[in-house]
Amino acid sequence: MYKVFDPRQLLHAPDVELHNGRLIPHVDRPARAQVIAERLGPFGPAEDFGREPILAVHTPEYVDFLEGAWRLWRDSGRSGDAIGYTWPVVKRRPLQLDRIDAQLGRFSYDAGTPIAEGTWAAAYWGAQTAVTAIQPLLSGSVRTAFALCRPPGHHAGPDYLGGYCYLNNAAIAARAATLAGRSRVAVLDVDYHHGNGTQDIFYEAKDVFFASIHGDPATEYPFYWGHHDERGAGEGEGFTLNLPLPRETTLAPYLNALDLALEAIAGFDAQLLVVSFGADTYEADPISHFRIATSDYPRIARQIAQLRLPTLIVMEGGYAVEALSENVGSFLSGF
Repeated sequence: MYKVFDPRQLLHAPDVELHNGRLIPHVDRPARAQVIAERLGPFGPAEDFGREPILAVHTPEYVDFLEGAWRLWRDSGRSGDAIGYTWPVVKRRPLQLDRIDAQLGRFSYDAGTPIAEGTWAAAYWGAQTAVTAIQPLLSGSVRTAFALCRPPGHHAGPDYLGGYCYLNNAAIAARAATLAGRSRVAVLDVDYHHGNGTQDIFYEAKDVFFASIHGDPATEYPFYWGHHDERGAGEGEGFTLNLPLPRETTLAPYLNALDLALEAIAGFDAQLLVVSFGADTYEADPISHFRIATSDYPRIARQIAQLRLPTLIVMEGGYAVEALSENVGSFLSGF
């Protein structure tokens, strides 16, 4: 399996996040990627494809904001990381507002995703990692690749960050594939949380099918997206499939949902598959509530591999750091 990682992704090290009414140490620690890189290596380096593949998914205004936000925050006399505190929940307009506080509200949707000094560099190289990893799939030299991306990406939309995500690595890779001539690409999101950013990016697209199996947003983050009746719009109507599952879901019902997702992807006649893999479905994950065991991951992966598609696996969540490399290795072994 072709594997890519760039150590500059470890530069993202925010101090705190707002959780349950108080500030706590940020859950997305550099150790998440470091332990996987050390135990599952060797990894190849990321190449620099520049901003072009990023701008195929994210707006220029958002990318400029993300690159400059920490500096603007510090220039305004603030200490610590840049975190928003006010959001335009209605009549969200592209106003030209120079104050960093207003920009944070415009380009984000939660208070759990601060911008630290190294956030832009880490997110940029996470995107490059995904684009690098998909290249041999496009050339046909490999069938499966793993992009060890951090911070994760699937909550990041065209012009917003949230859910620990800044640039949408899976979406950037999927769009790179369509621009390289793959007329139908599928994204399968198997993170515990719904990939609302990926859904938003492709909601009206007819060339990318998005399927997600996740904790029911009636009770689970991100709450406002990922419900069963969200099916796409315009030319993309019918090309979004959400399969929300209740807390305490175990392997058998999970595999039933996976069968439905894979059947839909096969019916779409996808030419390439991007898997947003989150190990936060693990039974001991500190912020999630499925009951998937380490020994279950090869079974899940083998079922996905039965599609027999060129497949890029992009790392998303997973916060039980002590078990993370074993869970990721277990999943990859199924391919």
